[in-house]
Amino acid sequence: MKPPYQPDPLGPDFSQLVLPQLPDYEGAVQAVLVRYLPTPAAPNVGAVLYVHGFNDYFFQREMAAQYAAHGYHFFALDLRKYGRALLPHQRPNNVRDLSEYDADLDAALAKIRAAGHSRLVLSGHSTGGLITARYAARHPASFVALVLNSPFLALNQPWLQRKLAAPLAGMLGRALPNLPLPAGLPDTYGQSLHQAYRGEWDYNLAWKPNHVFGVNAGWLGAILRGQRQVRRGLELPLPVLVLHTGRSAGGRQWREEFRRADIVLNVADIRRLGPHLGPHVTMQAIPDAVHDVFLSAPDVRAAAYATLFRWLAAQVG
Repeated sequence: MKPPYQPDPLGPDFSQLVLPQLPDYEGAVQAVLVRYLPTPAAPNVGAVLYVHGFNDYFFQREMAAQYAAHGYHFFALDLRKYGRALLPHQRPNNVRDLSEYDADLDAALAKIRAAGHSRLVLSGHSTGGLITARYAARHPASFVALVLNSPFLALNQPWLQRKLAAPLAGMLGRALPNLPLPAGLPDTYGQSLHQAYRGEWDYNLAWKPNHVFGVNAGWLGAILRGQRQVRRGLELPLPVLVLHTGRSAGGRQWREEFRRADIVLNVADIRRLGPHLGPHVTMQAIPDAVHDVFLSAPDVRAAAYATLFRWLAAQVG
């Protein structure tokens, strides 16, 4: 009988655990929990579960090492139909309601608690930020803090698309969930990250391609319903940190400013909607960061980690 955790592509410091889930409208489903094996260098202050964004998966070795250096046991979750969890018969990122991810999070947290961790920090990036915020609102007693990295709280589209076309497509998603839609993201963000292009990071381009995976109307409807919940107010009772960059930029042709701006989301939306998460939200801009703050230039992400762990020390101890 093989041990439950298996070797992970990130190397000997990591292992992974497949979390089988009930089949859905595409068939068999799984999520994959990743753990960082080295013992935290500082006194144990708890554990963190990190959830990736859209067109994404967990590959940030540095993030795991940073949390361990500050006393946290580190875990990350590849959600169903992403990264390690993507099965051959599945369409990437294909969900019809964000609550479908609850089973993935439930299973991951059950394993983390079974390992003896009860003081838990939940963290999410971009779409993972929207997913984890909604989950924490339904399970507030499960976590001591929520950390969001450029959460996807609103569509970054022109007014007409945002107010008319997208809601119409989202409504169509109820009846025609597989109706394909353009994702609308340029490949310049991926170029700014991957070392094969203009960036410093090495990751699996089959799991995080520069030309992002397509989306369908069911996915868009799920996102819009989740974002409406945020606009109405989630009333999270726990402390929440919202990290974001100082400014956004746009355009499909490469510009050097893309290395120090969010070219995926509108930072003004994050600033406007972040306070809707609850009464204990700390909004923190990280100047010159990219969309994924912890994939920014070395000096910028060093500042982001310093901000994160000062905040956690004040809120969690």
